Amino acid sequence: MAVKIENLNYSYPNDRKALIDINLNIKFGRKTAILGVNGSGKSTLLYHLNGIISPQTGSVEILGMNVEKKNLSNIRRRVGFLFDFPDHQLFSTTVYQDIQFGLDNYRFPADEKDQLIRKVAKDLQIEELLEYPPYQLSLGQKKKVAIAGLMVLEPDIIVCDEPFSGLDGYALIYFKKLLEKWIDKGKTIIFSTHDVDLTYEWADDVIILKEGEILKVGSVDEVLTDDNIYSQAGLVKPMLYELFKDCDFKPKNLKEAKKYFNL
Repeated sequence: MAVKIENLNYSYPNDRKALIDINLNIKFGRKTAILGVNGSGKSTLLYHLNGIISPQTGSVEILGMNVEKKNLSNIRRRVGFLFDFPDHQLFSTTVYQDIQFGLDNYRFPADEKDQLIRKVAKDLQIEELLEYPPYQLSLGQKKKVAIAGLMVLEPDIIVCDEPFSGLDGYALIYFKKLLEKWIDKGKTIIFSTHDVDLTYEWADDVIILKEGEILKVGSVDEVLTDDNIYSQAGLVKPMLYELFKDCDFKPKNLKEAKKYFNL
């Protein structure tokens, strides 16, 4: 398993319970969505996956390593974290220096750094931005730069907090394709979202949270075809699921739906 969590509980300083008896196994090579309304505990759970938050009770195991102080450097080398707001992780004078930061931190050889930075910039189509200050970039460009800083280290897992929020149509399509390429390399993506349509279309597995507790876990087909789960979680049904729920054919995206109508 990529992630194994047992009996995880977490409360904030005001004693508000954020996570309650979380038990999870997250598989390698999958796109796993953590789905729930605002305040359900999604971000708090994600923060446990590379040691931003340490378990108060219970255990979190990442790639066979317990999330504890002695393992944090190795875990963070292998688990990249993409924040909801890229400004939270872009702080250098130029895009080049931001991408270089992780390589410096993990002491990559000097003669490799430039080659690695320019390769990831080419892969993400941000070569022309390398000398720009991050504050001058659009949100979509900032997200590309933030993920470049992760991908240059070739982590095994990318954890994304609301990765698609605030993106326009073309940026959203590009960003999904970018992460799909990561999956094609055998990597693992774990992301939080409140977007049920996107989860239905794009995720492989889904974890539904409500008020810090797990309501249901499984493949998208197992979880999001359960009509009862929506009222329990305070979520609306995916549009395509609702439209085709009485049909034998159940498209997950617009392209598949068009095939059904011979468009």
